[in-house]
Amino acid sequence: MALPHHRVKKHLIGRFSSLHYEHPSFRWWVLVNVMIGTFIAVLDATIVNVGLPKIMASFGATIDSIEWIITAYMLVMGVMLPTSGWVADHFGYKRTYFGSLLLFTIGSFLCGLSWNENVLIASRVVQGIGAGFMMPVGMAIVLREFSHKERGLALGCWAIAAAASVSFGPLIGGYLIDNFSWQAIFYVNIPIGLFGMIATLIIQREYRTEKTRSFDLVGFLSMSVFLSFLLLALAEGNASWNIGGWTSDFMLACFGLSLAGLAVFLLTELSVQHPFIELRLLKEFNFGISNLVLFIFGISMFGSTFLLPLYLQNSLGYTAIQAGMVFLPVGILQAVTSVISGILSDRVNQKVPIVAGIVLLAASMYMNSFISLFSEHLQIMLPLYIRGLSLGLLFTPLSTLSLARIPREKIAQASGIFNVIRQIGGSFGVAIFGAMLTRRTLFHTAVYGQAVSQNSPQFQVVTNNLAHFIQQSGGGTLSRAAAQARALIGSHIAQQAFVQAVADNFFLAAAVSLAAIVPILFISNTRSGSSKLSS
Repeated sequence: MALPHHRVKKHLIGRFSSLHYEHPSFRWWVLVNVMIGTFIAVLDATIVNVGLPKIMASFGATIDSIEWIITAYMLVMGVMLPTSGWVADHFGYKRTYFGSLLLFTIGSFLCGLSWNENVLIASRVVQGIGAGFMMPVGMAIVLREFSHKERGLALGCWAIAAAASVSFGPLIGGYLIDNFSWQAIFYVNIPIGLFGMIATLIIQREYRTEKTRSFDLVGFLSMSVFLSFLLLALAEGNASWNIGGWTSDFMLACFGLSLAGLAVFLLTELSVQHPFIELRLLKEFNFGISNLVLFIFGISMFGSTFLLPLYLQNSLGYTAIQAGMVFLPVGILQAVTSVISGILSDRVNQKVPIVAGIVLLAASMYMNSFISLFSEHLQIMLPLYIRGLSLGLLFTPLSTLSLARIPREKIAQASGIFNVIRQIGGSFGVAIFGAMLTRRTLFHTAVYGQAVSQNSPQFQVVTNNLAHFIQQSGGGTLSRAAAQARALIGSHIAQQAFVQAVADNFFLAAAVSLAAIVPILFISNTRSGSSKLSS
């Protein structure tokens, strides 16, 4: 008896889908699909750095407020990362990944429409929610589709998307800003996001766990309170409006609320059956130590990276596209080294490339601590070359090593923790280094100002020469030219103080990076073939 037409059609579609999923190339198409989301999520963490000077000028904002454009994105992304495992288990991995792309694309559109820094920060929150789901769910999808022996290579290829964002993000951002406007750096995400959503619908298959856990609302809220108020305190400690400094009522209230949030969070997570963040996974020694290393890495890397475009554009006079081009070799070197280190991590002691990467990262930061108003191109580029190599060596084997002993059904939660630790470290880094930049700028301004005595013969000679030059070039009275000369000297002192403050930040970043070597020494090497991971 012939089957009805609609049943035949349904049978053929199901058969085609089954063959599609069983094809040997299927997992690689999934990897490419996930790399699209990774590219735009990381892109928005790098492309904005180049646009900060133009955004500051457009809104008349200070560093104290403008750093929240970065911090808000990273903070919300960090808070949302742990929820991704529950959402994916409850609603399905394909559906969650598609929804995260949709939310991120909407957030990008809202960022482009922003008319002041507060609206832009709020729109970045929407972006951060989408990115917070996208990164760990994408990583879990890749790890689920690849066998354990291929995961090092898969993660290395996955890292190419992040590396491409590091390379081309600032370059694309610089081109868009110089030729269009800063809003274009957000609008560029829209076509990429739409393409990623279409690819997700076509390529991926749905996967849901049979047992879904209840959502830990108390854990989610307490962690949000803890991180939000702590980062707010760190970022605003040296703000110009906070005349009471670190002991003001505002700061004490922020620290008090943060401490209360942390206490509630720890008590909740260690007592409920289905915690928001399964802290018990950190008992697996390699996973716990790897997360500590990643937290330190996040502080030094993200905390210092946003300073370089400010230095290049505000101090050296680079255009946005020129500032973006200096980052191009970083991602290329990171992409090449990520694949190589991914292959090596499946075959050799994984601690070797990790330690080498940390040492090179610290060396690049230390080299940046010698920048000045007269730094030449090679002095800027050489540390970035080294940084690209270090990131490729470090991240892939660290990811492989940290997740090697995690059971497959726990990978989504573990990858969520792994990514949230990096984002929280980055948020701390931006807040701490931003506050330190303000503090050190004031310090160096005071020191240089005291060294310049207006009654000294040298000051009088320089002022007179500048005044005569200004009068001859632009006309006007000698007294007016003398006032402009003194203003130029003051401007130079302010510029020198800012550059020295940036250099101090890089020196601190180098020291923080080296501190990550200590916990690495205690990790036990786990090769792919000897892993306890359940298949």
